[in-house]
Amino acid sequence: MKAIESISRAVTGKRGRWVTLGIWILLVAVLSMVWPQVNTVEDNNAANLESTAPSVVADGIAEREFGNGTDIPALIVWKRTGGLSEDDLSKLQSLTKELTEAPLQDQTGVIPLHQLPAPVLQSQLSEDKSSFVLPILFDKEADADHLKESVDSLKAKVAAIYGENLFEQPIDGSDALSARVTGPVGISIDATALFSNADVSLLLATVLLVLVILLLIYRSPILALIPIVAVGFAYGLTSPILGLLAEQGIIIVDAQAISIMTVLLFGAGTDYCLFLISHYRHVLTQEQDKRKALISAFKGSSGAIAMSGFTVVIALLVLLLAKYGAYQRFAVPFSLSILVMGAASLTLVPAMLAILGRASFYPFVPRTPEMEAERARRKGKAPRAAKQRSDKGIGVLVVKRPWTILLVTLLLLGGLAGFSTQLKYTFDILSSFPSNMESREGFKVIGEQFSAGSLAPVKVMVDARGNDTDLKAKLEALPYIAKVGEPQEGKENSQIQAYEVEFSMNPYSMEAMQHIPDLRNVSEQALLAAGVEDPAAHVWISGQTATQYDTEVIGDRDAAIVIPVVIGLIALLLLVYLRSLVATLYLIGTVVLSFFSALGLGWIILHYGFGVEAIQGAIPLYAFVFLVALGEDYNIFMVSRIWQKSRTLPLKQAIKEGVNETSSVITSAGIILAGTFAVLATLPIQVLVQFGTVTALGVLLDTFIVRPLLVPSITAILGRIAFWPGRRSPAVGEEATKSTM
Repeated sequence: MKAIESISRAVTGKRGRWVTLGIWILLVAVLSMVWPQVNTVEDNNAANLESTAPSVVADGIAEREFGNGTDIPALIVWKRTGGLSEDDLSKLQSLTKELTEAPLQDQTGVIPLHQLPAPVLQSQLSEDKSSFVLPILFDKEADADHLKESVDSLKAKVAAIYGENLFEQPIDGSDALSARVTGPVGISIDATALFSNADVSLLLATVLLVLVILLLIYRSPILALIPIVAVGFAYGLTSPILGLLAEQGIIIVDAQAISIMTVLLFGAGTDYCLFLISHYRHVLTQEQDKRKALISAFKGSSGAIAMSGFTVVIALLVLLLAKYGAYQRFAVPFSLSILVMGAASLTLVPAMLAILGRASFYPFVPRTPEMEAERARRKGKAPRAAKQRSDKGIGVLVVKRPWTILLVTLLLLGGLAGFSTQLKYTFDILSSFPSNMESREGFKVIGEQFSAGSLAPVKVMVDARGNDTDLKAKLEALPYIAKVGEPQEGKENSQIQAYEVEFSMNPYSMEAMQHIPDLRNVSEQALLAAGVEDPAAHVWISGQTATQYDTEVIGDRDAAIVIPVVIGLIALLLLVYLRSLVATLYLIGTVVLSFFSALGLGWIILHYGFGVEAIQGAIPLYAFVFLVALGEDYNIFMVSRIWQKSRTLPLKQAIKEGVNETSSVITSAGIILAGTFAVLATLPIQVLVQFGTVTALGVLLDTFIVRPLLVPSITAILGRIAFWPGRRSPAVGEEATKSTM
């Protein structure tokens, strides 16, 4: 307590407040000049799988033995509804001749169509002669920006040869010749463009939303700007720190992590500011001295703010235990940003409030009754009657009807949670793209006119030890396989044979992924029949479908580790802070129930409302970490207020006043936090739409059901048991707190 009081006096003193503001300005200015900003050191091509993952091992063997591991294809899809003409194909041959003589940046190969006779070229068209696919290979080490430059150069060459921009022609419903870039290169370019375009729009939308909500709730332009300024300083300090860590190779950051980090900063950061601001405004109606009021508000809210922030930091750091790269890359940026924001809430925000004083709330300035009376006297008006404490509010309802509220909320949340069992998942990156995106339009043509599996075939490699196998025939006999290429011999080990296998379905789909173990099993059985010992060690499968299968397996492993650890650590922190095992258990339980309810409600809206067939496989783990950590913020803030009041009031009264006093600020904070996550749903990226929707719904459930109804009703029913094994001095009238409430 002395430490808290010392900090509050230091940052709110006549000199301390200006020193504090100056330190923040100096830190942000200096670090921004000497260290790089985080968005300048993004790595959007970082690997998500470890080097020991089966598909990664297979990729290495494919590169070593077959020399194509360094190549990734751009599939250029040409289509004319009435059929490609001889002139179309002739110009296509001119294009490949030019690409052969003057390759694009990072280009490693192209089929020399100009060397093929017309009948051979015609045989490569789709069955209705309307479509053709030209693969162009690029170095797999090339990043998305360089690939985009190469594709832009390609489009310029096409426009020069054909005399028009074929990539802007409609691909359906028109007899005009059109072209699209798809395949791994097209998908990579489109994915990068989506996230890079999202950064600025997301930041602007988030700032505008927070500003509007604060203005609507508090009707004070100065007050609305304080959290925005605090978040801006926090981001200004976080960005160069992360930039340095990324530049030194300590961490890896990508566009997706930065986008969500921005939302998290504005949402959670504004919440922490409001916890202090709302308490300060309340104390200003009782204390004339603005500094004393601020110190009192600081002491009353700093513990909850620090605990809330620390809970989120710890929960997000647990993602370091994950093996999947995208999960790991979230841990440091998210936890560091919340840590810095927590520091800003406990230093910068009090300093700004100390500088502005009551003017922070202009034009609705909070004053004590004596100040109001003096103000009225000077204006020659009768003083306004002091507001009587109302015996209404959600807190009154909770203590009067705890069992009714408990049963109703459990039925509602339990019913929504039941829908979470119906969730279907996908790891198909194309399903995250808008339907009119170039790579998705190109893939649609391939799926309709050729084999969908040709977009991303898998490579099945076996070491038969020189023995003959009938693996090709066995693979062709599988009902989900459209085509199996002729076997290729390895360059360094001629006993290794590779078969290029095309699925008869979307190779990015869950259905195709689930066939990877089948392909492995068939290959192992073929080797076993050929007399190869330990066949499992001599089969490798590479390709996008195999990569996605490994992603699912590792994702399940990560969820099985991260979720229990997050729950355990948060439970430990709650136990230390509240000193109550019982309260810790039901607070954790209610937030977990809220998480499953959010998943269920999200599925109802996304699936039944918007026709989403499956959500991205990473959504549940992302949403869990955020919702459990952020959901406990509100519980901590409210329960700590109940705990404080229970020292001098009967528990019923403490619950009633604690709920009523925190309801407005938590409701405001919840609306802002949900709103910031909902901004993600406005982006044209389905993984962010789904994550934003589920998380926003979870925050709203916490804000309007779990925090004001479920948690206090459980506390009221348990009575003194809620504090066990901690001790609490009984207040006057303590008989009212018995569990018979």
